[in-house]
Amino acid sequence: MAVGGRPLLPLLRWGLGAPGLGAAPRRHRHKEKWAATAPRIPATRLALHHFDASYSLQLGERWPAVRAALLCEQKYGALLNSFASADHVAQELELHAAADFVSEAARKAQSLLQGSAVGAEKGESVPQEGHGGGRMVTPAGTLPPPAPIGSNIKCYTFPRGDITRFRPAWPDSLGLLSYYLMDAASLLPVLALNVQPDDFVLDLCAAPGGKTLALLQTGACGHLAANDVSISRTKRLYQILSSYVPKNVREAVSVTSYDGRDWAELEGGTFHKVLVDVPCTTDRHSVMETDNNIFHRRRTKERQMLPMLQLQLLISGILATKPGGDVVYSTCSLSPLQNEYVIERAIEIAETQFNITTHAEDLSHFRTLFQDTFSFSSDCRLGELVLPHLTANFGPIYFCKLHRA
Repeated sequence: MAVGGRPLLPLLRWGLGAPGLGAAPRRHRHKEKWAATAPRIPATRLALHHFDASYSLQLGERWPAVRAALLCEQKYGALLNSFASADHVAQELELHAAADFVSEAARKAQSLLQGSAVGAEKGESVPQEGHGGGRMVTPAGTLPPPAPIGSNIKCYTFPRGDITRFRPAWPDSLGLLSYYLMDAASLLPVLALNVQPDDFVLDLCAAPGGKTLALLQTGACGHLAANDVSISRTKRLYQILSSYVPKNVREAVSVTSYDGRDWAELEGGTFHKVLVDVPCTTDRHSVMETDNNIFHRRRTKERQMLPMLQLQLLISGILATKPGGDVVYSTCSLSPLQNEYVIERAIEIAETQFNITTHAEDLSHFRTLFQDTFSFSSDCRLGELVLPHLTANFGPIYFCKLHRA
């Protein structure tokens, strides 16, 4: 059917009138009067509605407290920059009641190891602390004591309940900044990686660069490759490195912008340690910030495909690891679909499709060592999850360590 020699379908598609079909509505001068037939719900509110529906079932009675923390100001830690010549920085932070939580955990680990040794000699059971109360370990010697934290990383935090803000970092005589402000829980995946001297390390999704900087602070990387698919985010990574790392050190860091899913084709089986800090729903950002929010309606499909992307990146990280090497997977989401389920599926695919055996390591000692600083979930089947809490408003951070046989 045609009108005036023109097909009818395009006329109908564009809302134009045709004889016998009635007059087409006239467009108003202001677009909002024409198009706004339904209220536009902010992405932050969509995120909160989504989390209320899913996390209230997952976390139960804990969700209201976690929800309140997510909607309040985040707490930060100050990652000391060992490359900066500012010896007085630590003393100044301590004068303001901040403490290095990594060193405190190392001392606690040493104390627990000594207690385990004494208990083993006496054949006694050793009470092991954990979030939500003590857990009684079976007779001494049947379970390993908490692993020690051997790291040069120093990160200062204020005590639980203390909401003091760190002042901005200042440069030393060479222009290097004295510390980097970050969610202190973001250091836990780096500590779990346990980089050893001369390890070849890959940070597969490195930008904006906080974990890359932390890896350099260990002083143990024989070679560090920092990759991120986003060129704009990689520029931010370069900025972090130039602000905190001397030229001779940062020139030794290989910075690339490849699709992390293809890394195994580039350098498969190369690295001793791989960190896979994947894109996720960034739960805290999603309920607080409108910009770059994954819950924008135009990003619905991207959000739905996140678990598949995360799985592909983790498989790529496993393939990039040498036999005997380790992979740490991490997100800043509470979602089991992005956390444990990705781990379980990756272990299965690595075995069935690539004949690679991996297993998830027990990280429960992190709960024991860091419970004074962070609030942990006790319900993770695999890995560990830091829950935001008003007295310790870090996270959420999920991390799990896989060992490649």
